Amino acid sequence: MHNGKADQVTNAVATGRLKTGQCERWGNMTKHYDTIVIGAGPGGLAAAYALNATQQVLVVEANLWGGTCPNAGCDPKKMLYGVVEAKRQGQRYAKSGLVGTAQVDWPALMTFKHSYTDRVPTGTVAGLTQAGIDHIHGQAHFVGTDMIQVDGTNYTAQQIIIATGATPTLPDIPGQTAFQTSTDFLNLAQLPAKIGFVGAGYVAIELANIAVEAGAEVHIFQHNERLLRGFPASYTEKLRQILQAKGIHFHMNTNLTALKEAGQQVIVTTDTLPALTLDAIFAAAGRRPQLDDLNLSDLGIATKPQGIVVNERLQTNVPTIYAIGDAVAKQVPKLTPVASLEGRYVAQVILGQTQAAITYPAIPHTVFAGPELAQVGVTLDAAKQAPEQYMIQEQVVGNWYTYHRIQDQTAEVTTIQDRTTGQLVGAVVLAINAEELINHFAALISKHEKPETLRDWMPIYPSVASDLGYFYSK
Repeated sequence: MHNGKADQVTNAVATGRLKTGQCERWGNMTKHYDTIVIGAGPGGLAAAYALNATQQVLVVEANLWGGTCPNAGCDPKKMLYGVVEAKRQGQRYAKSGLVGTAQVDWPALMTFKHSYTDRVPTGTVAGLTQAGIDHIHGQAHFVGTDMIQVDGTNYTAQQIIIATGATPTLPDIPGQTAFQTSTDFLNLAQLPAKIGFVGAGYVAIELANIAVEAGAEVHIFQHNERLLRGFPASYTEKLRQILQAKGIHFHMNTNLTALKEAGQQVIVTTDTLPALTLDAIFAAAGRRPQLDDLNLSDLGIATKPQGIVVNERLQTNVPTIYAIGDAVAKQVPKLTPVASLEGRYVAQVILGQTQAAITYPAIPHTVFAGPELAQVGVTLDAAKQAPEQYMIQEQVVGNWYTYHRIQDQTAEVTTIQDRTTGQLVGAVVLAINAEELINHFAALISKHEKPETLRDWMPIYPSVASDLGYFYSK
């Protein structure tokens, strides 16, 4: 039995009058693509652009084009951080020839931030349009292993990539609607005088530092004794002391039990403290994969609380459906460059350019806490548990020229070497300029450079790079 409509579409495609992205399925309008990418953050965009040269690609975004990082994450956060750190550096130079005290003008700071973030969504859309990549705004729902639906329209593809990122987790307590998130903080028109953060991870520590430097009274509530889990406790404790000296109040081993809105304020009840009235309370106790409304369970796609389960090629248990970035359950850090690397890798797999398992370089990560705490490679805890394999060198470097020049008196650096090869395999840095030094360390680790290589390297002197040869043994 022939269907006249289907025959017309087939003939139109064969004669070039319709592109594959305009095909119809019999009985229902369905647009077909080679690959659909759900999520227009750094990972999804990396995949889409890599595939676009040879494939018909559709990108679907339910929130802000460009994703969390440039809109409401690492990019705007670092803009605010840069300003408050400039103020802090002025204070460090107060006895070294710099006269006067800078103050943070919060509304002007927000205007500065918006000068970048307001352009991100439109710039992302413009880039996709210029590249000829189809894109639609709306919530995607899987209706089959090769089909999604967005606003009532079906779209099919040979492959689908899930790159939906993560969303803040809100503590499940009475009055939880009073919680704000990091996105709200990064859009505050005025800085509240008295604020709190629940959690002691990256987000809480970084935003708390910005707030206290900008003049707010800041409280951090943490359910245990640790902040920045994953970093060495000896370093996080030193950072906590530095932040306490700035004025941040740490309430460790403390759980929030309820929130109650009182006009423009919030009454915070805990299991250890008298009730505390704040002007704002921010949930910063972690993020969960943004998988809501995708209908993954209907397809039998395996998930964990940490995200979607994938194999070494980032495929789900449905081989034509991939997952990347913060949507994935994985051991490697959930960072923007990691998501971008995964997006490019999946594109290579789809295009048949590789079938090898994904590999990751040394991945540095930094907490911008004023000073910065950074880490890469083998962790200090792991190295201490294997003294026969690793050499550890811990150095207090506040009196070195590089750190004395910027009055970074609390700077410390730990390096970890392989005993057999002498190669650098890990490092921890607590310093104002930790991001710069940790990048150098990451490059040395990824390239498997031996210590003697630095003898023939001639960086600018004096600089952070010119110190490298002094950080670990030859």
